[in-house]
Amino acid sequence: MSPTPTVMNWPALLSSKRFKTVAGVVRPTSTPATNEGAPGLRSDFHIDHDRVVFSTAFRRLGRKTQVHPLAQHDHTHNRLTHSVEVASVGRSLGNRVGVMLEHGGFLPAGYTPFDIGAVVQVACLAHDIGNPPFGHTGEDALREWFRDPAHSPFLYDLTPQQARDITTYEGNAHGLRMVASLEMYAGEGGMRLTAAAIGALIKYPWTSDAQPAYERDKFNIYQAERPYFEAVAAELGLLRRADNQWCRHPLSYLMEAADDICYAILDLEDAVEIGILDVREFESLFSSLGEVERAWANHSTRQKCATIRGVAIGRCVSEVAEKFMLHQPALLAGAFQGKDLIDVCEPQLRDTLLEAKRIASQRIYNHRSKLITEIASFPCLGTLLDILVPAVHMRVTAQEELTSRQKLALGLLADTPIDAGDTLYSAYMKVLDLVGSMTDNAAANLARELSGVGIL
Repeated sequence: MSPTPTVMNWPALLSSKRFKTVAGVVRPTSTPATNEGAPGLRSDFHIDHDRVVFSTAFRRLGRKTQVHPLAQHDHTHNRLTHSVEVASVGRSLGNRVGVMLEHGGFLPAGYTPFDIGAVVQVACLAHDIGNPPFGHTGEDALREWFRDPAHSPFLYDLTPQQARDITTYEGNAHGLRMVASLEMYAGEGGMRLTAAAIGALIKYPWTSDAQPAYERDKFNIYQAERPYFEAVAAELGLLRRADNQWCRHPLSYLMEAADDICYAILDLEDAVEIGILDVREFESLFSSLGEVERAWANHSTRQKCATIRGVAIGRCVSEVAEKFMLHQPALLAGAFQGKDLIDVCEPQLRDTLLEAKRIASQRIYNHRSKLITEIASFPCLGTLLDILVPAVHMRVTAQEELTSRQKLALGLLADTPIDAGDTLYSAYMKVLDLVGSMTDNAAANLARELSGVGIL
């Protein structure tokens, strides 16, 4: 019996193997994805990129909240533009790290530095693909509905692990579900992305019943996707910490850093755009991250912000890549002690980004225009669950005959109908798939229509 490995290695971590699900069994795909195009024109990781970009789940991000729900301003970010920009920063980070790995003799044969950039880019593109309408507030609204004691009878027939999944809607876990189960080859491996891309995507590699999930209400793996992820983790050689808990793929730290860099800087840029923050405050905060040639007299506010943003992101990319290489041994051993890569950067950069997040938290995230819409998201999503969950519960448990209203409600699940093979858990997951996939506008409109307001 071979000894249990104590360190991860790059040849396994960069695996381009893809997995599919057949009759509930997860196995590698038998046909290489490179058959989709002429050899050499698209790498396996480029194919990953194209599969994410052309998915309907990715397209829907264009109408999902980034910071400002249902924003009316054309220049503020939504989840789609945010994801594209995070992917751009992630690619730069990955390319820079790839060059360093190559120079250090760590890059496996057959790979180029741009492969590292491509893997991180794919993970960044998909990192928000599971977010529900209204962003993190939408997550809270879905969780609160199922955790309401008045709704506890709907959970009686679930196992404790299943109940944890249902009562803890997690955008990250639904992101894995999107790419592994729902899109492209639905129920048969989803997008069938490479193992490397899946690994880089997973920020919280544990299930909802693992200890870290109880501590943080954050996890990446629903029970429904656990067999799939176990196969991917074994292929990548991810170290197992405990039952249903693994160490992170090192490249997931670059995906996380790209996201942190973008929202720390760009959320404030959006605030300048819509008049919540003065451009001079933006300039003052980020001036410490690099010299900007100032000829502001003929520049618009938007141009000033763009110039400052470009310099700041460039400094962040350089610094984070260096810290990744410095901590590479710990990352490969699953022993990295920092909160994240930003946390171990030079104090000037780290503190600037922390201050940007503090300003955003105090002056942007609590702005009245944002708060009103977020408060309204609770009754909005609650209206949808009020109608769907009782109907689904009655359909699966068959305790009584369905009412006319419940029969009509099940019609909303026409694309993924509840059938005889569904358990209560799988049926509820279909409800969460439907509601979680909606855009902000679609959820708001459907709730309004179902309420009967304005029916005539």
